[in-house]
Amino acid sequence: MDVARGCAANAGAGEAMKFVLASWGSRGDVEPNLAVGRELVRRGHDVCMAVPPDLVDFTEAAGVPAVGFGPEARSILDSHREFWTCFFSHPWRVRKLVRSRLDIAAPLLRGWQEMSTTLMSLADGADLLFTGINFEDAAANVAEHYDIPLATLHYFPLRPNGQTLRFLPAPLARAAVAAFWWVTWRGMKKAEDAQRRELGLPKATGSAPRRITERGSLEIQAYDEACFPGLAAEWAKWDCQRPFVGTLTLELATAADDEVASWIAAGTPPIYFGFGSIPVESPSDTIAMIAAACARLGERALIGAAGTDFGNVPHFEHVKVVGTMNYATVFPACRAVVHHGGSSTTPIAMRAGVPQLILFWDMVHAVYGAAVKRLKVGSARRFSTATEEALVHDLRLILGPDYVSRARELATRITEPAKSAAAAADRLEDFARLARTGRTERSV
Repeated sequence: MDVARGCAANAGAGEAMKFVLASWGSRGDVEPNLAVGRELVRRGHDVCMAVPPDLVDFTEAAGVPAVGFGPEARSILDSHREFWTCFFSHPWRVRKLVRSRLDIAAPLLRGWQEMSTTLMSLADGADLLFTGINFEDAAANVAEHYDIPLATLHYFPLRPNGQTLRFLPAPLARAAVAAFWWVTWRGMKKAEDAQRRELGLPKATGSAPRRITERGSLEIQAYDEACFPGLAAEWAKWDCQRPFVGTLTLELATAADDEVASWIAAGTPPIYFGFGSIPVESPSDTIAMIAAACARLGERALIGAAGTDFGNVPHFEHVKVVGTMNYATVFPACRAVVHHGGSSTTPIAMRAGVPQLILFWDMVHAVYGAAVKRLKVGSARRFSTATEEALVHDLRLILGPDYVSRARELATRITEPAKSAAAAADRLEDFARLARTGRTERSV
């Protein structure tokens, strides 16, 4: 099948351009790019998005034509949880770490060439290729092959900087981030070299992130400057290349919204609990811990199941479990938000003006946990260290008036989703037009 034909054109009035989006990962990885894609469709552009097969329906329901590429996102979620749990709790278990990391990487490495072929078909004749974190190296090679502009979307500070790893001196923090991406590139180098040979490109001599920046690609920072104070100043020389646009979310309504609103209105404001797409290891133990902690505090609990099956667990009168819900309408009605530290969930809670407790799984979540603690609008700990006693202690802390006051103040500095999507779309349009103008001038 010619996948390029699988995406119908959405050209409308005005200067329509062809944008190809590629984002692989869980819903939290895909949604930020999708939010921009929806805005580009609204503006009348020809847009198509490549996503994991199990997220095609989600993407198209948001109004963006899509094709599946690579393995299903759910195929690596358990391995992802196991790797980071071991990394933070037992880093000396090298064999287990290597095995879990290989379990995560193997599906992507096996599907690398197929994903590249799909992207090649889609990107032929495109004005711009827009990608997410998890496939930006391969997408960069396709953009280089076609000599079209590349834009990437980062929902946390991905490039070397001295702000995210604040426990290290700034020069060492920058070196650590650069080293991490170099090691990651070496692990993927065999697959990338094969792709570049297939595309007729020379063998890469440096990490993909470095090459992407040096090529002058647009690196959209999909979070607010307020989340990481000092970062904008550190990156001042890349101001045009790394614009901060705010968090990109869809704010989609769900079938449970009315039911949730009625339940909230029938009692005291609840505490929200949710752990993202990655299923918790023991749903029964988790819900029992939440129920016991909230009972001691005299609070109600609203649990977003998301990737976890809470179907066969004990029932508690003060606890309500819902599959999915619209965070944008639910969070402002809650006393606090307890979650995994997702790059979308965290800023949505910030925008809602409520304190939050992050029980993190992986490094990205830990980065947002550290940010919440640094801003003093919440607290954070590893999910694996959460107990009833720890939960009661942390909730008492963040429900204090100082945390509530600071959370409300921070909310005034978090960009609204519609403005974030519009700002990102503006940048993509300008970048694509500038490249188109340059190609026209070179051809004259």
